[in-house]
Amino acid sequence: MSTTPPADSLVELAARRHLPHHQFMDHATVRWIDANRPNLPGPPAYRLRAASQQLLYRSAIPISWMAEPALADSLHGIRHAVRTAALAALLAEATSLSEEDTTTLIVAAAVHDCRRLHDKNDPGHGDRAALWLTANADAVWEHFRLTATPRHIVAAATAVRLHDVPYAAFTEDDKTDHCRAEATTDLLKAADALDRYRQPKLSWWPDGALVRTAAFDELRAVAFELVVASERAHLAGLDNADSVFKALEQRGLLS
Repeated sequence: MSTTPPADSLVELAARRHLPHHQFMDHATVRWIDANRPNLPGPPAYRLRAASQQLLYRSAIPISWMAEPALADSLHGIRHAVRTAALAALLAEATSLSEEDTTTLIVAAAVHDCRRLHDKNDPGHGDRAALWLTANADAVWEHFRLTATPRHIVAAATAVRLHDVPYAAFTEDDKTDHCRAEATTDLLKAADALDRYRQPKLSWWPDGALVRTAAFDELRAVAFELVVASERAHLAGLDNADSVFKALEQRGLLS
């Protein structure tokens, strides 16, 4: 039997540089991801706080919040947002982030890609999402059953704005903003990067040299497993959020 992925699989399209603007996971690509499983140490035994678990169950944002609803099922859609929120919560545990700041981080992770227009390089989507988040802060925090405060809004919006800007490309204004929300920004960028195991090229997978979080390498294994398990569950028929929740529950991260 041929092991060459079908011509319309994401991994084959990526190899031919023919990826479409809207990219949806397929069985062949999940098999390819699993077949390229990296040799990673076992995940640390972090246990998410009850407050973080409750927020994760609310991290599937309404599709109406997305600039392009067609992306809800795509590589940058709801599954990516929920996994990023979960990885952000784990990074918060690993770095002893306060519960208050962890809450802000999870909110930021849930909406960080909501203003994307497509799955390819989309410069400025972080800035657009930050502006949207600031304008809709009351609705966003209410969705999480929280109360928005100016400090939380600024920290979340700053992290969202900077999440797609490489550190090497920071302007002086970016550096100033980063200093005001350093932990939230660094952990969001790291969580977003950890979920790159869903990408259909090995060179696009997580790169620790591009983040500033010491716990990054510790969470590679759980990040990989979450991608494979949740993408398989989604292809088997579970909806976007439930596929990730099931993967998290199977690993004892949600109860």
